[in-house]
Amino acid sequence: MAIWAIGDLQGCYGPTQRLLEKIRFDPAQDTLWFCGDLVNRGGESLETLRLVHSLRANSVVVLGNHDLSLLAISERTPDDQRKVNPDLQRVLFADDRDDLIGWLRKRPLLHSDRERGWMMLHAGLAPKWTTALAEKHAREVERRLHGDGYRKLLKNMYGDFPAWSPALRGIERERAIINIFTRLRYCSPRGKIAFNEKGAPGTQAPGLYPWYEVPGHAARDLKVVCGHWSTLGLFIGHGVHAIDSGAVWGGRLTALQIDNDDLRLVQVPGRDVPNPGIPQD
Repeated sequence: MAIWAIGDLQGCYGPTQRLLEKIRFDPAQDTLWFCGDLVNRGGESLETLRLVHSLRANSVVVLGNHDLSLLAISERTPDDQRKVNPDLQRVLFADDRDDLIGWLRKRPLLHSDRERGWMMLHAGLAPKWTTALAEKHAREVERRLHGDGYRKLLKNMYGDFPAWSPALRGIERERAIINIFTRLRYCSPRGKIAFNEKGAPGTQAPGLYPWYEVPGHAARDLKVVCGHWSTLGLFIGHGVHAIDSGAVWGGRLTALQIDNDDLRLVQVPGRDVPNPGIPQD
């Protein structure tokens, strides 16, 4: 039996298959944790989503910003859906899109496993969030996303403001929570996200910190595994295990065995990209 956490797939079906073969994934006894961003940019988002959906009895998936974007686009008119990139269009107009989209919408923002001492999320945590607070705030949004109010949430979740504050209410509170879980890289000591800072540590403006290095951040009693930050690459430190190693940009796709004290890492080459662009959200 093994539990493997896997970094951002982003529609890279071929590398995903090769990684599962390399770790000798056995659905009869193994479990997969996917760190979000299953879709977009890789050219094989439909195949990738179908594969992960087929493994749903043996996997845990948290939502990333690209997954939420797909959910939001799925609520638009067919004419508007035809304006997005061809990779996502193949999902939106597939015969099984309702099954895939409906399943994806029910995924959490945060997964905790206290027995094993881990939690998984896509991007990051606010400086003052303990594990318990992170769980509480994730559940707030998940209740809306999984319930009757999901359409209003998906329509209004976009925006860089406001910064997180416990005093926020309504859609502004939900948007701030979503931004932290799915878009955070750098922030100020007070937790204001620097959305335009996407490079490796050392390239950020003065006064900004990687979210896991903010001075005085809350102590957390679970180790974190996450993705989202491809320019950070594979990073292990401060109780954080960041495993988006840029497969969609021509880097590598990473699996981390989290039920093993030795933290075994397995990687395969990512998508073949002759002239990779600059990673974006």
